[in-house]
Amino acid sequence: MLTDQQIASYQENGFLHVPGVFSPDHLEAMRQDLDWMIETWADRGPGWSGPWRQAYMDEETEASSQLILMHDLHFYADSWMRCVTHEKVARVAADLMGGAAELHHSTMHVKPPETGHPFPMHQDMAFYEHADDRYVDVLVHLDDTRHENGEIRFIPGSHTQGYLPHVTESEGEPCSPHLPTDRYRLEDTVAVPARAGDIVLFNVNTIHGSHINQTDAMRRMVRVGYRHPDNAQLSGQSVERPGLMVWGRRQRRDGQALFTTAGPAEATPASA
Repeated sequence: MLTDQQIASYQENGFLHVPGVFSPDHLEAMRQDLDWMIETWADRGPGWSGPWRQAYMDEETEASSQLILMHDLHFYADSWMRCVTHEKVARVAADLMGGAAELHHSTMHVKPPETGHPFPMHQDMAFYEHADDRYVDVLVHLDDTRHENGEIRFIPGSHTQGYLPHVTESEGEPCSPHLPTDRYRLEDTVAVPARAGDIVLFNVNTIHGSHINQTDAMRRMVRVGYRHPDNAQLSGQSVERPGLMVWGRRQRRDGQALFTTAGPAEATPASA
């Protein structure tokens, strides 16, 4: 799927834009199912907490800013299961991680009209820490993105710094992880606008963020996370949960047991 030039660009910059991945019919099915999930399942709220909000928004905007959020869309609609296991997506992710890809999660990131939640500068490693950076996040675009509705923005090459300390506390209370706003600014990023049906991939340590949605329409986007099956998760979202192998094979480590068939309430595994 990827050329040597594309892989080299990703390795240098920490992100890559791949256009036209999804067919019009599949794209429309994902849109309809996502809109249904927004009305039926998703949470609405103020979004990420922390002192970054005052740096990014004035008082009136901060009070009204919202984020529509939901995890693991592929558990709720078949169009999204077809998305996270899509051959082109899986192969591209595997190409960037050494030839294998395990699904980790999918997460809805929908910015409502006019005051749709901006994102402070951060690395996704802060939310699902892994042993190394063989982890690729894929942004599935359901709408065209641009400055006015908050396209994704990156600091090129920032993944080479490794995982950086994040702000996780404000005035003695826990807050959403983010990088210090005086050192890491949206003004210093490169914008990556994309069309509906495109994907934008980035390394789990690439620093990124986005502006507020100023338009009168939702900005619909879904993040799908893939890791190399040998990259062990240490903490965070979906820890200790095995994922689907979407490309390649899961090599067995010495002494590694089969995945259990026991549910969380069962005292012993089910018999064969």
